[in-house]
Amino acid sequence: MTNHEIKIDFNEYDSIGDLNIPDKLLCEEAVKALETSHSPYSKFRVGVAVLLQSGTVLHASNQENAAYPSGLCAERVALFHWGTSHADDPIVAMAVTAHTNEFELTKPITSCGACLQVMAECEKRQHQPFRILLYCIDGPVWEVNGVQSFLPFMFFEDRLIQQP
Repeated sequence: MTNHEIKIDFNEYDSIGDLNIPDKLLCEEAVKALETSHSPYSKFRVGVAVLLQSGTVLHASNQENAAYPSGLCAERVALFHWGTSHADDPIVAMAVTAHTNEFELTKPITSCGACLQVMAECEKRQHQPFRILLYCIDGPVWEVNGVQSFLPFMFFEDRLIQQP
């Protein structure tokens, strides 16, 4: 038997005020994205802002549906938009935030496993990781360099990709 240890590496900032200006602005853009959330069932709004290498910022939010599996998380809305419209412009950073009137959020929310897998695929597609900022409004910010810290056993099977 061999015992393996996995280390999760991230930075925690006490508040958005502790971030550098570009990261602070990206978190603020994620807050703006909350406005387009369609979440009448959970009442849990999620907003995402994605900074591309060109300086373009993409906005996305969670989109719910009465047939629950038909909805989509904000992260995947943003990443699929990037993949269809901006794949030649690498992702530099992604900010994720949430808000609900149902209870107080005191720490950042983390992305679900499906969203983490899509992030991993996007990093692989662009041949480089991107930073992820998880922002709790009026609370801490967690910064992660690449999805590997969240999903150390991400699924990849290179034989699924047909080589030209």
